[in-house]
Amino acid sequence: MTPPAGDLGLRERKKRARTDAIVESAQRLVLERGLDAVTVEEIAEAAQISPRTFFNYFESKDDAVLGQGSFEPSAETRETFAAGGPHGRLVADLEVLVRSLLAAFAGPGKHQGEQMMEILQLEPRLLGRHFAWFERHKAQVVALFERRHESAPLPADPEMCAMVVFVLARAAMDDWARTGHEGDVGDHVSRVVGQLTAVLTS
Repeated sequence: MTPPAGDLGLRERKKRARTDAIVESAQRLVLERGLDAVTVEEIAEAAQISPRTFFNYFESKDDAVLGQGSFEPSAETRETFAAGGPHGRLVADLEVLVRSLLAAFAGPGKHQGEQMMEILQLEPRLLGRHFAWFERHKAQVVALFERRHESAPLPADPEMCAMVVFVLARAAMDDWARTGHEGDVGDHVSRVVGQLTAVLTS
């Protein structure tokens, strides 16, 4: 049974609030003490959650500090997209895919992004973790396009299509930030898809 849309919105807001609390706690503690002196248990305590709950949101302490959570579309979205849906038009289907990705990913807000950059200067070894996270998720998106190509031939190679997904996701998050994080980040996907389409067809 599918939960009502209102329940999904409430669940998503709670998830984002908890993610924000974890990232904020992790960054504050690391800025105070340094990366090696902070444990997952301390981050969890500061965020008022259990260590077990922490790992429902982040794979490691490093990912929490960087605000790098899940970035995967739902299983239903993956299967529908790979089969050539849900609309059968790539641009419209990209919008659905990006919205699903952003629903799973609560990226850092402006303040947390600034703190992340400060931490990266203090702990440059985290850059490797950041790039590894990106490459892993990029490979997953490329594989999804490779599957779709088998049933609905793509206009470009899967690598290029995957990069468009990440450009749209980043543009939607930036657009959301410019509005003061009002509403849901997914609501900004249509706007940035329209802008990118206009740029490429002008």
